[in-house]
Amino acid sequence: MGPAPRGSDGHAGAPAGPGCGREAMEVGAEGFAQHLPRLRRRILRAAFMALDVEFTGLHSTSVQNNEPSLFDSPAERYGKARHSVQRFTLVQLGLAIFSKENSNKYVVHSYNFFLFPSTLGIKDVEFTLSASSIQFLSHYGFDYNKFLKDGIPYMNEVQEKILRQHLLAGTWKVCSTNNADRDVLKKAIAEVTTWIGAAKEEDTMVLQDLSGYHMIEVQLVLRQALENVWTEPLGDKKVMVKKVSPEHRQLLENSSYDRCQKKLILLSARGFTNLFQILVKVKKPLVGHNMLMDLMHLHDKFYRPLPESYEEFKRNIHNLFPVIIDTKTVTKSMQKKCLFPRVSSLVEAYAVLCRSTDGAAEAEPSFSQYLAVLAEHVNKVNFIRGGVSSINFSGEDSPCRHPPALVVHVRGWPGLTEGQIYQEFKARCCFDVRRLSKNQFILLSNKYKQVRHVLRDYRHHPHLQVSVYRHWRHSPSVNCLLQISGIVALWSLLAFMLGGTRSC
Repeated sequence: MGPAPRGSDGHAGAPAGPGCGREAMEVGAEGFAQHLPRLRRRILRAAFMALDVEFTGLHSTSVQNNEPSLFDSPAERYGKARHSVQRFTLVQLGLAIFSKENSNKYVVHSYNFFLFPSTLGIKDVEFTLSASSIQFLSHYGFDYNKFLKDGIPYMNEVQEKILRQHLLAGTWKVCSTNNADRDVLKKAIAEVTTWIGAAKEEDTMVLQDLSGYHMIEVQLVLRQALENVWTEPLGDKKVMVKKVSPEHRQLLENSSYDRCQKKLILLSARGFTNLFQILVKVKKPLVGHNMLMDLMHLHDKFYRPLPESYEEFKRNIHNLFPVIIDTKTVTKSMQKKCLFPRVSSLVEAYAVLCRSTDGAAEAEPSFSQYLAVLAEHVNKVNFIRGGVSSINFSGEDSPCRHPPALVVHVRGWPGLTEGQIYQEFKARCCFDVRRLSKNQFILLSNKYKQVRHVLRDYRHHPHLQVSVYRHWRHSPSVNCLLQISGIVALWSLLAFMLGGTRSC
């Protein structure tokens, strides 16, 4: 079973080729290296790719007022989302590779990659779990055992640099504090130290049931602890251990046959990052649904830690993926222009499109023709509840058209808070609230109908006077400026009159 479909809350599901007639292939750490060459070939031949990500949480509650708000500018929303991305991690990535079969037909190969942060380094990786996100994934059958036991490691450029430095200096260490991982290492060391005392040079033994990164960690630990052993991976979760002289050991370490060369260790520790770098290199069009959080996680986990600057983040993503198509942005536009039914998830959009194409002609446009039609939506990623409708990764963000803001003036109801105002109005409408002054609050909604209803229903309220917000009338900064201007004008008038009196 693939990941769950993305809903309006931003949760995601694999874009694993709806209607392609086949299940997505699940890939973990154990088989990833074998799949990588074929994946590279398919990506090089691809016309475009679709990507989707699952993570351990969406919005962090560790910081006050971190929830998305209609008041958010893109930079403010990025700051909130950045904090969340830094606290949560990836658990699965769905990738669908679309290759051209003939002029207007495509074959798709779909994969679900289980992911887990690399534990081979100098600093352990910490992340948070959101109960709602874990419950969501569980509802759709997510396999937590594969995530924990067979997740493909990954790291970004900063983490890779640190690991490379420690490998060269010989100061690396295994970061995992997991009891099961420690038990694997202890068991392997105990078996080898018991055996080696009675063993002769060139004698060998085999360690078994070593999966994933344990294959490398066990070899590194043994080689570091014992100068008269040599190790070689045999495949099928086995490692051969040979007793050798220190001189023979030195020769083997400098040979090209050493499977624990530093470059090979880095290759293994990078794990899924190797595939990410292939995606970046080919610069093929990348399709997703509600992609902002996905792109932020890709940047943070596989490229570099997210920058503080929103504009720098936009530049980086555009350099990594020059052509992005967010199907959420496309469907929102179709709802306005083509009377497309309102849908919240990609699965719903797909179902509507399947109904609308019944009986259509066999000849269909090529992907390049689709791109031409979608030109106005390219690199525009959906922005949920905020000051813009989409983030433009190749230009300036365009503001969206919201209903007019409302201002609530409170009379005879002292000490009213934003939370109380929200509770007052939530039964009638969905508003975001922000305090304007001691007795005034601004309300923002994205529905014109709700604004009209509130203006009508609160026309004669005894304590709450609701009106349309006018910047020149209600803005504290404008009012302050007007007050200062009035004072300056008054002093100028007095100075003129006094000056005129003395001259008389």
